[in-house]
Amino acid sequence: MRNLRHRPHRVAGAIAVLTVIAVYALAVPMLTGTNPGLTDFAAAYQPPSGSHRFGTDLAGRDLFVRTAAGLRVSLVIAAVCAVASAAVGVAVGVTAGALGGWIDRSVMRLVDGINALPHLLLGIVVVALYPGNLVAIIASIALTHWTQVARIARAEVRAARSATYLEAARLSGATRTRIAITHLVPAAAGQGIVAVILLLPHAIWHESTLSFLGLGLPPDQASLGTLLQDARAAMLTGAWWTLLFPAAALIVTTLAVAVVGAAVDHRITPPLPERAIR
Repeated sequence: MRNLRHRPHRVAGAIAVLTVIAVYALAVPMLTGTNPGLTDFAAAYQPPSGSHRFGTDLAGRDLFVRTAAGLRVSLVIAAVCAVASAAVGVAVGVTAGALGGWIDRSVMRLVDGINALPHLLLGIVVVALYPGNLVAIIASIALTHWTQVARIARAEVRAARSATYLEAARLSGATRTRIAITHLVPAAAGQGIVAVILLLPHAIWHESTLSFLGLGLPPDQASLGTLLQDARAAMLTGAWWTLLFPAAALIVTTLAVAVVGAAVDHRITPPLPERAIR
């Protein structure tokens, strides 16, 4: 990842892959006109062929369409969770860094306490209270992934507080609120954008894990997690394709997002020597 600036073709390739994935997830269910939940038990466990590119599952559902639908659902959930986590993290980090003192120390102790809890276990507890509830799934992911964003945003704000332009704003009579909105929030906004991109793979895997464990979306709702859960039993019958294609979609998507996220992070966050000069 550190050599991405010297290998722009990797970033271009990752963007191309994400474009193909987005078109596949959005267009295939609409263009084929096939209902992802349509069952045909007579066609159960058919291997990949011309009529079923990814084969079929135990209910005879077309996996080419169902994987696209599941990928779309997982991406939407992950995007919402990533944006919510980044927003919470930036808000907490800016507040702690701007106010300082005992508020800063108290907020950081809260962050340490949440970091000490296993995120997956905490997510399972939240989702178990409201099984199959989409809001609970989003909350369980968003509320366990904001702490690192808060730390980074706080560091950016504390660095910005010593800048000369901020001192000039104070001497001109600007209030704390105005300084925070005008100067400190923009200082942390770039890290928020990076956080959204880098949190996407975490959110996708988290949602998939919850659904795989049977605590996420209901089994009839296509997502990468529910498809992998179905594949667990199907593998015992030799239906390898039920695992291969959803797992490949999950891995390729997260790797491509990680490459793009690292490139954006390098663009927005200057190297350490440059930051020291600032």
